[in-house]
Amino acid sequence: HFRGNQSSVCAVLVLSAARLIVPLGGWPLRCLLTQRSSVQETVLQLLALSSHPSLLPDPGQLLLNSNSFTVIRDDAFAGLFHLEYLFIEGNKIETISRNAFRGLRDLTHLDLRGNKFECDCKAKWLFLWLKMTNSTVSDVLCIGPAEYQDKKLNDVTSFDYECTTTARIYPNCCKCMFLDFVVHQILPYQSVSVDTFNSKNDVFVAIAQPSMENCMVLEWDHIEMNFRSYDNITGQSIVGCKAVLVGDQVFVVVAQLFGGSHIYKFDESWTKFVKFQDIEVSRISKPNDIELFEIDSEMFFVIADSSKAGLSTVYKWNNKGFYSYQSLHEWFRDTDAEFLDIDGKSYLILSSRSQVPIILQWNKASKKFVPHSEIPNMEDVLAVKSFRIQDDLYITLTRFIGDSRVMKWNSKQFVEIQALPSRGAMTLQPFSFKNNYYLALGSDYTFSQIYQWDGEKKIFRLFKEIYVQAPRSFTAVSTDRRDFFFASSFKGNTQIFEHIIIDLSL
Repeated sequence: HFRGNQSSVCAVLVLSAARLIVPLGGWPLRCLLTQRSSVQETVLQLLALSSHPSLLPDPGQLLLNSNSFTVIRDDAFAGLFHLEYLFIEGNKIETISRNAFRGLRDLTHLDLRGNKFECDCKAKWLFLWLKMTNSTVSDVLCIGPAEYQDKKLNDVTSFDYECTTTARIYPNCCKCMFLDFVVHQILPYQSVSVDTFNSKNDVFVAIAQPSMENCMVLEWDHIEMNFRSYDNITGQSIVGCKAVLVGDQVFVVVAQLFGGSHIYKFDESWTKFVKFQDIEVSRISKPNDIELFEIDSEMFFVIADSSKAGLSTVYKWNNKGFYSYQSLHEWFRDTDAEFLDIDGKSYLILSSRSQVPIILQWNKASKKFVPHSEIPNMEDVLAVKSFRIQDDLYITLTRFIGDSRVMKWNSKQFVEIQALPSRGAMTLQPFSFKNNYYLALGSDYTFSQIYQWDGEKKIFRLFKEIYVQAPRSFTAVSTDRRDFFFASSFKGNTQIFEHIIIDLSL
């Protein structure tokens, strides 16, 4: 064993290594109880002994109480395999690294009284460890977050909120969750729209490919963990494939620029989609968007017609097929339709090349849409999309050049909350995975941008840039507890990104 007077022992403990430990009976405890130089404070925060294990015996007890420790790092007690009693009470410990107690196989008693911990996601591992350990551990009290102050760590009900933020947006918050979008799969073809639907516990995706004159249907492969070809609907200049589920029947509305649009139905005996009915060419000549919705348990879809003499039309299911139900208006070159429910009332927003977006309200007496209002000062809007965050309703308005907008419903009208500079934007798509809310802003001239919702500031902040050639749509698809994000490209490959969440607290 090392021999020397007590002062030299203290000097060795403080200055010799970046790791410090004091075994009961082997070293004078007043080195820790009385010496608190700045050098020692630094050493104490790096607590551990593995740099000089030969200098110390393997104790059964260790007293580190009544000091100023703030952090206990990984492997702080490395080599002390026979340590049974560990006393760290009365310090200022706020954080214990997840591997701090690694190797303490004989530990039977751990005293952490008098310390208060940040019970955010960085303490999640400790919460789980306390549930599983056979050691007797004193109560661990929380100093924060505010809702857990002075509560026991064992009483914390959830770490979800604290563990879903990202350092990209909240650098001062807990940095325990890493969020990102990474390329999962490349589809070697161009596309302009993507739709997703579920049938019999399987997940499908319908992709419109005008240059290949296809509506490609993909299926999620639960074994290979990727999307594989399932069926192919051929046509002429297909610009939209929209799935409509009626009971156990699956239909796909195929919108075409030439040759009229059609509706296909899945035939189980053939295990493929077969033509079910035609959509009148006289009504729809240049379809630009298909929007599906339900009112009073009845199924509808609307096709926005962008031709100069276009006639955007609502279609209704009548138990035998879909028939034209209402023509909305003509001559306005409609680019998009979005259905919303506001306070139990049904609305349609139509955007167009020749006027500001108009809002139509469903009249329960006539069972038709009637003009309600408009969104002023927003000319040349290409698309309107709606989304909710908690109880608040928002819409996005896409503009090719200028500023695209995010607007919020204030019980009377939509008011602007944020402008997003747009350079060649054809789509601004909201989507979410669990409690993470995003906007994807496409660009024909530069990188497309993904924004994430800042729940404190109530705005979207830039999260990531991705490169997609001439993006035309972004679509969220979830399956097998995995979340994906399809980016269609008019000039390049269609890309599938996976939304990953890495819990750094475990």
